[in-house]
Amino acid sequence: MRALLVALLIAAGCTPTPSEWHGFPVREVTLGGEALTVAVASTGEQQAEGLMGVETLDGIDGMLFEFPDNTATRFWMKDTLIPLDIAFFDSDGKLITVLTMTPCVEDPCDTYGPPDPYRWALEVPAGGLLATLPGGSILTP
Repeated sequence: MRALLVALLIAAGCTPTPSEWHGFPVREVTLGGEALTVAVASTGEQQAEGLMGVETLDGIDGMLFEFPDNTATRFWMKDTLIPLDIAFFDSDGKLITVLTMTPCVEDPCDTYGPPDPYRWALEVPAGGLLATLPGGSILTP
């Protein structure tokens, strides 16, 4: 029955959202009114792994880092293979800032973070959808 549903969705021009990507749960979020499919890193272990070793985001738009409360945690690109843009959002989902991060293969690596505490961070390939994101954009996780 599931195979029939998938076949019908594909035939209709729709592809089902995967429930998992490389061991991370996947869900739909909205950014500035646009739906995105993201892998979600919500545990410390998932957040430490992030997109390390990933060569392509085949099947998803990016990775959402979700924290239970506001945080000042900084990001680094150790062993990350692709340049990424990262957007930080406050507890209301309002955009704080967007930064471009470059891969780092040996220590010391630069760290990246916003000037103020944030609740969510969204990573996508550099130069893509975050490159032109207007200030005040809202993330609905």
